[in-house]
Amino acid sequence: MTLITVINDACDIVSLDRFDTVYGNVNPNAQTMLQFAQDAGEEIARRVDWEKTLKTATVPTSPYALDESFQRLITGGAVTTAAGDFVRPVSNGGEWTVIKQVPSSQPYFFIRGGKMLFAPASAGTAAVIEYVSKNWVMAGTDEKSKFTADDNTFLFPERLLTMGLIWRWKRQKGLTFDDQLAEFEAALAFEIAADRGASQ
Repeated sequence: MTLITVINDACDIVSLDRFDTVYGNVNPNAQTMLQFAQDAGEEIARRVDWEKTLKTATVPTSPYALDESFQRLITGGAVTTAAGDFVRPVSNGGEWTVIKQVPSSQPYFFIRGGKMLFAPASAGTAAVIEYVSKNWVMAGTDEKSKFTADDNTFLFPERLLTMGLIWRWKRQKGLTFDDQLAEFEAALAFEIAADRGASQ
């Protein structure tokens, strides 16, 4: 499914006329639907480590400039040394200052200013990082974080985007949307399990 088909599917449900085009359309309803599609897509992408958004990078040296697509590390064991040992995260600058000054056999990493730092620095050489990309929109073969055309697709199940559009539209119009939001949450939970190869 594409951006335009998802929006038109939502229009059918909320009793709006379908659009021939959405991206660049000056119709206020088209602009609203486009914004809701972007908002819903960002929420869906942010809340889940979708398999298609998972990336791996090998660090040449420390410090390492994170890729522009970097959103967050995967949960648990996201960074390993070349030997396969886990690298422990450091969450604040004060702790990082202490760790750098105290020799340790345990490798650590700290993210600051878009760069990943390692202690000892040698632990960063050929380390492997697993992360979630912020890019969830497909424009042909290019991955992006925002819609740029009506034929854009996305890296998660399309029904979630349609459902996200519907409850947002109803909320904006002052209509009851609790049922649609609950259906969206249930569908999201199901698709998360399916994406991870689990069954419910």
